[in-house]
Amino acid sequence: MLSKAKIKYLQSLQQKKHRQREKVFLVEGEKIIDEVLRQHIFKIHSIYATEDWINKNKTILASYQNRLTPTPLNGLKKISSLKTPNSVVAVVETPHYTSFADKIQTSLNLVLENIQDPGNMGTIIRIADWFGIPHIFCSKGCVDIYNSKVIQASMGGFLRVQVHYIDLEALFSQYPSLPVYGAVLGGDNVFKQSLKTPSFLLIGNEGKGLSDPIQKEITHKITIPKMGGAESLNAGVATGILCALFASQL
Repeated sequence: MLSKAKIKYLQSLQQKKHRQREKVFLVEGEKIIDEVLRQHIFKIHSIYATEDWINKNKTILASYQNRLTPTPLNGLKKISSLKTPNSVVAVVETPHYTSFADKIQTSLNLVLENIQDPGNMGTIIRIADWFGIPHIFCSKGCVDIYNSKVIQASMGGFLRVQVHYIDLEALFSQYPSLPVYGAVLGGDNVFKQSLKTPSFLLIGNEGKGLSDPIQKEITHKITIPKMGGAESLNAGVATGILCALFASQL
């Protein structure tokens, strides 16, 4: 059974400051945790699961017995961020990425400025995973990718896409030869552009778009032309369309 102290600790990991201090985050859901266990990419600190889930997954849990705590569903509900808790929750170590120079000059690189919505962030990670984009670079104002809603929305993409929080202007200065495509209103029709890879693709805040200082870094301003009556596209949808267009020109 979970002690009150352990429940309080696990609940605290719903907050960014505690995740950063402890260097861990929560992963929930049978499918995502199955991926985490099988891929051995991230270190797992502990697993809390129902007896039924444990019995169904004995093979992949063989090497995790000392980190496994059988927990009834009402116990999982206390530590879950979901309205309807899953049958398993894991505490996973936050990865520390140190080098990305080997791939940055051979691929499309997503760059996000002040993306705030966890659903959008998770969707963008999932899109990057789908198109084989290895890196996403985020401004410090972006939502934390280890927010449980981001993890859920990424559908396992966080395992394969490396996300870096970095000074964006410093990033661009390190790679002055790479084109910087920025999604802005009033840009050139993206369907009529020659899109080069390797390059950077800049996506801005859901409501405000890209800031003026970052817009100065753009070498190619592009836009998805409006053809119907919708007021706007959200950041995740726009990113998916643009990534598909880049992929079509490889």
